This record gives sequence, C-alpha cells and structure tokens, in this order.
Amino acid sequence: MSVTNTLGRRKTAVARVYLSKGSGKITVNDREVKDYFKTAVLLDKVNQPFNLTQTAGQFDANINVDGGGVNGQAEAVRLGISRALVELNPAYKTSLKVEGLMTRDPRMVERKKPGRKKARKRFQFSKR
Repeated sequence: MSVTNTLGRRKTAVARVYLSKGSGKITVNDREVKDYFKTAVLLDKVNQPFNLTQTAGQFDANINVDGGGVNGQAEAVRLGISRALVELNPAYKTSLKVEGLMTRDPRMVERKKPGRKKARKRFQFSKR
C-alpha cells in the first residue's frame, strides 16, 4: 500500500500530509480531525478538496501540522491534501485549480521596521 507524501504551507503554518487508500479517517497531530479543528468552517476547509473531487471517505490522511494559527493551519492542510490528490490522479487538477486550491497563498506578515512601532505604524508625533 503506497503512501503519498506532500507539503502544504500558509503564512507560517506547515502541514505534512500522508495520504493513502482507506476508509476516510483523518488524523491531525495524532488527534481526530474533529478534535483538532473544532469549528465547522475549519472542518469544511480541510474537507473541501475531498468534496470537490468526490473522494470523501476513500482516503486516510495522517497529517502533521506546525506553526501559525488554526486558520492558517487549516488552509495549509487543505493545500497539502489538494497536492496529494493531484499526485494520485492528475485529472483532479482542473476542478481543484478552478476553486483556487492548487495555489499557495503568498501573503505573509510584513516585518517590523526599525524606528517604527509596527511594520507601518509610527510612534506618536509631537510638534512641540
């Protein structure tokens, strides 16, 4: 039984996805997916690639995710699952690409600049 290994990233979150044929069991950091991503919105993001390709319940996913917040982690997992599905069957690429799931979101937090309070915010200006 072969295991497909892919990587998904979003902001500072990194998800390593190991996809194999199975019964649809998804574990994230050795926990059930419903225990790790508690809200329905995050669960929908994670399951979106399976729903678009009509492969829900056909693959087991073992996922290690690190860094970032829960939303960034969910989107990193989504990208990793999408890449794994395309690796298994290239025909899925068109339906996933239309929904924007094959593109890595390049937006990152802008760095803090010296002499400033944050990246762009300045300290309060005093004229006198």
